[in-house]
Amino acid sequence: MRVLYLRLFLIFTMFFPLSGCVQQNQYASLTADQPVAVTLPPVGLKKLVAVETFENQAGFGSEINLGNGMADMLTDSLIQSGYFNVMERQAIESVLTEQDFSASGRTVQAGSTAQVGKVLPVQLLIRGSVTEYDTITTGGDQGLNIRGVTVNMQRSTAHVAVIIRLIDTTTGQVIDSQRVEGKAESGGLGFGYAASDFDFFQSGYKKTPIGEATQIAIDRAVEYIIRRMSSIPWEGKVVTARDNEVIINAGLNAGIKQGDRFAVYRPGQEFIDPDTGMSLGAEMSKIGEVEAVGVQDKFARAVPVTGSGFAARDILRFERPEVVQPIIDQQI
Repeated sequence: MRVLYLRLFLIFTMFFPLSGCVQQNQYASLTADQPVAVTLPPVGLKKLVAVETFENQAGFGSEINLGNGMADMLTDSLIQSGYFNVMERQAIESVLTEQDFSASGRTVQAGSTAQVGKVLPVQLLIRGSVTEYDTITTGGDQGLNIRGVTVNMQRSTAHVAVIIRLIDTTTGQVIDSQRVEGKAESGGLGFGYAASDFDFFQSGYKKTPIGEATQIAIDRAVEYIIRRMSSIPWEGKVVTARDNEVIINAGLNAGIKQGDRFAVYRPGQEFIDPDTGMSLGAEMSKIGEVEAVGVQDKFARAVPVTGSGFAARDILRFERPEVVQPIIDQQI
């Protein structure tokens, strides 16, 4: 019987190539049923972001770790895009654990622990909620199983929906949110995937409709994050200032080059919401400009161009304006 299935499988792959079995919308849309063509802004300095474990609101079975899997996929795609550096999830969890412990009042010296609202040393915290994660299959349920991948004659439609929230790490406020979706179909030759072999990064899973739909949703999330972050200037901090030199807490890893200029800001009074106790931000005073003269992997040396009296924790913003190409949406 398995020989018969194998022969049928080989015959079908001759007339229906595997690469053509899954039909998907073109990457470039925020919704699954409204594809658009998008021109993204050019890559500037890489902004440091963090991705939290996704919340599973889809009611999907507990046999897979959906939250960690989706977060890992988004992290990988953000890095591959070339626009971002991404803080490791394990480091995020450590900081958040310390923050929760500090907020509980069980610490001996409250002043030495993480402050609520000062969560992470990143520009943006990304949180996701998976609201839909399902596959509707019609047709035969018998087929050849090869290493966990079931091949049979059927038609499957997969749909994945995710809500992405962008969090200001200074104030803890949600600055924007967006629902993104992915949809994929297979016709004629169908694919299933066994829960025991489920892995977001395995090729077998990626070839299934649910794997394709998941990747489409992740791609659209990355597109949304890139577009939204293009309006937010790159930020870094002064590590230390000595004599006529300023050390910046980013270097080649962020795309800084010799000759790049940065505006230097001194944080002033911080404003706290009287009802929630959360930070609303602080006044910023520009105190000068510096220019990078020596760049290492993780830090850069700069010299003052204007101003003086620079100190550790002063905020740096990329001074040279980035040319942002218009985003063109067209129905295809």
